[in-house]
Amino acid sequence: MTGGTSSPSALPVVGPYVPWLPSPALPEPVAAEGLAGARVAVKDVIDLAGAPTGNGHPLLLAEAGTAARHAACVSRVLDAGGVTAGKTHTDELAYSLGGTNAHYGAPANPAAPGRLTGGSSSGTAAAVAGRLADLGLGTDTAGSIRVPASYCGLYGLRPTHARADVTGISPLAPSFDTPGLLTRTLPLMRDATAALLAGTEPGDHTTRRLLAPADLWSLAAPDVRAALSPALARLAAGLDLAPDRASLFDDRAPIPHASARDAFTTVQAAEVWRAHGRWITRARPEFGPNVAARLRIAGRVGRDSEESARSRAAAVARWLGERLAGAVLAIPATPTPAPAYGEPGTGVREALLGLTCLAGLGGLPALTVPGPRAGGLPVGICLLAAPGGEEQLLAVAAFVEAVSDGD
Repeated sequence: MTGGTSSPSALPVVGPYVPWLPSPALPEPVAAEGLAGARVAVKDVIDLAGAPTGNGHPLLLAEAGTAARHAACVSRVLDAGGVTAGKTHTDELAYSLGGTNAHYGAPANPAAPGRLTGGSSSGTAAAVAGRLADLGLGTDTAGSIRVPASYCGLYGLRPTHARADVTGISPLAPSFDTPGLLTRTLPLMRDATAALLAGTEPGDHTTRRLLAPADLWSLAAPDVRAALSPALARLAAGLDLAPDRASLFDDRAPIPHASARDAFTTVQAAEVWRAHGRWITRARPEFGPNVAARLRIAGRVGRDSEESARSRAAAVARWLGERLAGAVLAIPATPTPAPAYGEPGTGVREALLGLTCLAGLGGLPALTVPGPRAGGLPVGICLLAAPGGEEQLLAVAAFVEAVSDGD
């Protein structure tokens, strides 16, 4: 494994769809009930029948055969009336939140020109934001749906881990991997969620508490906190609940917040190496510098470190389930708007993972909802609930949807 020498800012800006598959001729979008005619963009870690799955790396693409059948998540949205629009770019191995790929470039962000789309569902978000698709199918491990949703002004759903079928999706870190959805509108998100989760049982959740903990909000930049304040106020008014601003990681938490984030990244890294390490060792592929650095760390995670991290992660999962019973947790989806072209630095990534790791640790559903803009740039508020709470989140998101830039 080697690290590439090109800086992210030197990479070409590209369209959302992969160049090795022709995009089918599709009708113009029409207003219709459900998913009838909805153009579906599919992230290139998700199988489409008759097409290879490249996982964001040309060597993997070269070794890939054509998929015999659609991934389960694709079949569900197509059975509900969706139409495949094509496969979209992803970050290398989907192991990045930046929205860049050292081999293919960086998909342009139609909602914030000159800014990153966010990754790793980068091309999918760009397609939906640019109206080249109506519905995006991506994956979310550490925030790969929620981050690009925030950066591109979209709705982005990461479902409850146990409710989402991962059949036909290339693994990254199976303890946290899940398919997810991106849309421009809340009604389409509701219909797509119903299709994706058909046949599964929702939780019996009533929202009795609204959590907006100061420790998590403090991870966001002041302009993001200010921009999202009207969204939080509208949510509180709609629920007729005062936000509880007490820290989530207080004295009752099993471990500090930073330790929870580190436990997530350690388990993720161990599983990434388990999924890809043998191929990396054999093929010695080249990666961009940031992904290469993370893979070097992943290859050094020992058994004791992994077991310790898993123990801490399990404790946090149990505790989050207790804290979110009957509650909606509202936090900034990202600490900043989309950074200027070039992957975020370490400090930004740590703050980002501090917000996004909770859903993975707890197996929680999380819904990014577009909020008022920060400095003219999109930014989202993320709503989380206890497992099985997708329907709960979609219901309360209507209160946030009413917020405009003029509020």
